[in-house]
Amino acid sequence: MYILYWSLQGRRNLQNVLLLIGSYIFYGWWDYRFLGLLFVSSFVDYWVGRLMPQFYETKKAKWLLWVSLFVNLGMLFVFKYYDFFITEFQTAFASVGIPLNVTTLSIILPVGISFYTFQTLSYTIDIYRKELKPTHNIIDFFAYVSFFPQLVAGPIERASSLLPQFQNDRQKLTPEVAADALRQILWGFVKKMVFADNIGVVVDQIFGNYTEVSAITLLLGGILFACQVYSDFAGYSDIAIGVGKLFGFRLMTNFRVPMISKSIPEFWSKWHISMTTWFADYMFKPMVRNVKHSPVLSFLCVVFLFMTIGFWHGANWTFIVFGLINGLLFIPAALRRVSPKVAKFLDSLYSTRFLTAIMIIGTFIINGFTSIFFRSPDIQTAIGYVVNMFFYAPITMPSKDVLEIFFIWVVPYMIWEGYMRKHEHQMNIIHFPRWLRWSIYYFLVTLIIMVGNFGKPPFIYFQF
Repeated sequence: MYILYWSLQGRRNLQNVLLLIGSYIFYGWWDYRFLGLLFVSSFVDYWVGRLMPQFYETKKAKWLLWVSLFVNLGMLFVFKYYDFFITEFQTAFASVGIPLNVTTLSIILPVGISFYTFQTLSYTIDIYRKELKPTHNIIDFFAYVSFFPQLVAGPIERASSLLPQFQNDRQKLTPEVAADALRQILWGFVKKMVFADNIGVVVDQIFGNYTEVSAITLLLGGILFACQVYSDFAGYSDIAIGVGKLFGFRLMTNFRVPMISKSIPEFWSKWHISMTTWFADYMFKPMVRNVKHSPVLSFLCVVFLFMTIGFWHGANWTFIVFGLINGLLFIPAALRRVSPKVAKFLDSLYSTRFLTAIMIIGTFIINGFTSIFFRSPDIQTAIGYVVNMFFYAPITMPSKDVLEIFFIWVVPYMIWEGYMRKHEHQMNIIHFPRWLRWSIYYFLVTLIIMVGNFGKPPFIYFQF
């Protein structure tokens, strides 16, 4: 496919047709039955976008937007959240003696539905806001929605950014761009196969035996999972962005070394950027616009936003609590805006390198704690894990395996990420001497072969 694609250079329409066919085969290889959802979402939003400018001066434009929202969010609700709400309603009514007999669907969650739903919604919302002109080429639009490198786990690309790249001819792939893409892909595989999957083995052991290990081990379990999910997801993003470059596309940066952050707000400004900015632009800003003169209501909007972000990840109370905790951790940032004394105090926390390092370590630990809720299968397990960590688990040293994975794997890995934090990606080493670059390449490939996990554990974010 790749050779045929570039043999069609200068014939943009045929390239887009090839990408569309390849993307549908790619998605259908997982389960062809869900191709219909992808097609319906794309088809509805294409025609909503085509029709909307004709009715800007009437209420029909808003009705068309509601059609897009209803179809896309409706499918997302049915497949991802219907069973959760039915089960919770049944439990609530049963607690007051009113039994409900409502059948749950028990259906498979279509992979990537949370991602491509938000991607295609950005198109209709931007057209409704008059910030984007609709495309009249259905192939371009369908190829944009289904672009295979980022279809199943992002980045969530805005139509205003990615769609024009389908509407214009691809620039010739230069050796420099190809080499940069391959470096980023290599680092993505290292993140996934070497770090995420091997860290995950230890994390599974800790969470599977949380009543039998020490308090320090439990805390390290949360920290290690935070590193695992970052390596897993950022690794996928690096692979997707690198593959996009090989096909002549520039996808947005999705992570900017978030684990090296001085505060929770800074962490979220660097974590899953395509999702957080989507929620900020399409949910938070319209919501807070009406309460901007009330600091209390503005902060409640922040908390609600993060609870929604948590719920976006899955139909489970653990994700809601995860979002609630992160929203509450924005209290200092909210107080900073209304209190000069608080702002002065917060600035003093970063007045020296030592204090800055303390804040980074503190944020690292806090992320590990909140990740306990993200990782736990249910809220009862999460609460049991936390209660055991604080009140019942002994204060003893972790096992050799836990210490090795943390100090021999995680610490050097985070140091490298911090050292390369100002670059587009952490394998952007073109400025290194040639002998050093190739030494790093051989070392990383050897690392993948020797310690990479080839058991094919899926990317964590495939379940969202």
